Amino acid sequence: MATHLAFLRAINLGRNRKFPKADILRVVGEAGFTEAETHINTGNVRLNTSMRSIRRIEEALERAFLADRGFEVPTIVFRPSEFAEIVRVGAEVAAGNEGMTRHYVELLRDGMPPADARAAEALSSGDNRIVARGRAIHVLLGPDAQPGAAVPAAVARRIGTSTNRNFNVVRTIAHKWC
Repeated sequence: MATHLAFLRAINLGRNRKFPKADILRVVGEAGFTEAETHINTGNVRLNTSMRSIRRIEEALERAFLADRGFEVPTIVFRPSEFAEIVRVGAEVAAGNEGMTRHYVELLRDGMPPADARAAEALSSGDNRIVARGRAIHVLLGPDAQPGAAVPAAVARRIGTSTNRNFNVVRTIAHKWC
């Protein structure tokens, strides 16, 4: 059995997309995954499975979530080693950008082509740093950056299925589960 980390997108937003932790754990177990745990109620799940294909794991979870909830729950899955690398890069990026007050990580289902990653990074400005590596985009915002606009629209259109987490949450999950 291999451990994987799954990140659910757009749950517990408004009154129609509720997915409590207990229900997530129940559905994950019913779908055949074992030793599932959650971290806070934003769709961060650790699970074990004999499946090796990340895409197959994502598809199995999404089918189970849709059947239980009645709405789609896009899910992005990582191996612990890949997720730990996201945190290592994030710490390096943060250390090189003192003065930034917020750090978000956009977790991607698929990595960006190199040209798209370079184009995303070129959108960095004085109060906004973008670093695209593998299946993650680190966005650091300074004190004068507009709130709520972590990933610029020009980047969001190119990244496909993704979900966003605060870097502190990402780091905590890595220390807990990787």
